[in-house]
Amino acid sequence: MTLELKILSWTLVLAFVQILLFDFARTGQYGLKWNTGPRDEAMPPLSARAERLQRAQHNLFETLPLFIAAVLIAHVANRDNEWTAIGCQVYFWGRVLYVPLYAFGVRQIRSLVWLISLAGLITVAVQILV
Repeated sequence: MTLELKILSWTLVLAFVQILLFDFARTGQYGLKWNTGPRDEAMPPLSARAERLQRAQHNLFETLPLFIAAVLIAHVANRDNEWTAIGCQVYFWGRVLYVPLYAFGVRQIRSLVWLISLAGLITVAVQILV
């Protein structure tokens, strides 16, 4: 398995972890009875941290399909190289770092890390276009 596919696999693990982090925060606030019930009743707003975890998850899910496609196209087209490997690592580690930065409300650094992860995605995408 190429490094790019390994990083893609770990990115899917990260997506699952982010689902769990938000679910744990939401269930911690609303309770297990709510979580195992039909969830029909209106609930109070989520805590700031739970909302940030949800937004971080949604943010990952916005770029994840693009990352998956870029990695798979590069692999199938035999375009994976040192730049795709670097791009994948930059994207992945940026996404990992993004979660706690967003969860704890770190503003400018969080946005900078998002831009860095986006640069990693663009690096992979450029390799399939040239």
